[in-house]
Order: sequence, then C-alpha cells, then structure tokens
Amino acid sequence: MGWLKRLFGLEKPQNAQVNPQPSQNYSMQPATQAAGTTESIPPERMGLSGEYDQSGLAKRVALAFDQDPDLDDIDTLYVAQTGSTVVLKGQVPNQQILNKMISIARAVNGATGVESNQITTG
Repeated sequence: MGWLKRLFGLEKPQNAQVNPQPSQNYSMQPATQAAGTTESIPPERMGLSGEYDQSGLAKRVALAFDQDPDLDDIDTLYVAQTGSTVVLKGQVPNQQILNKMISIARAVNGATGVESNQITTG
C-alpha cells in the first residue's frame, strides 16, 4: 500500500505532482474578495494538483515517498505538517533511511523544516 493510500486514504490522482503549479485564478476566500481578484496559495497549502489543501505539504511529501522505491515498505512512519514544517513520527529501519526521508521532505516546495524527533530507528 502506498503512502498516500495508507496516510490519507487517497489513490494517486492522475495529475498529482510533488511540486505542482498553483491552480489558475485560485481564490482563497471567494465570498470576501472583490470580483476579479485572486490570492495565491501558500506553498505549504498547495495540494497534489495545485489546488488549496490544508494538508497539502504532508500529502506532497507522501507522494514524494511513494515515488522512491526504497521507501515502499515502510508502514511504521507517519507524515503530518505543522504550518510549513513536515512532521515525521514513528519508526524507520535505520538512520540511512531516515536521512533519505528527511532529505526528500526538505526538497518539497513549501517545506521550511523537518521535525524528526518523534522517530525511532531499528
């Protein structure tokens, strides 16, 4: 089972990207904005297809993990986000895998940090 499916119950959307472009003419609060104005999506709230998503960063990190064959069978780790910080929790087989996951998470647009103090190895 992939990361997106296990963590978020999602099948990978056909147009899903780790670092998508924002959807055109996105408006975060359409009812309160003047006609014709748009507001850009904060990078940490960008969804898999460029739409607004409260958990967008965590989902895009999960997608990035799905794209790495070395990370396929790790089902003891969870991905969340606090603002623009990626939060990793759980257990990984070894420090090398953890280092790789941290590196991948940092490379996702919108991630300003990776918190890994809730992870055990072994």
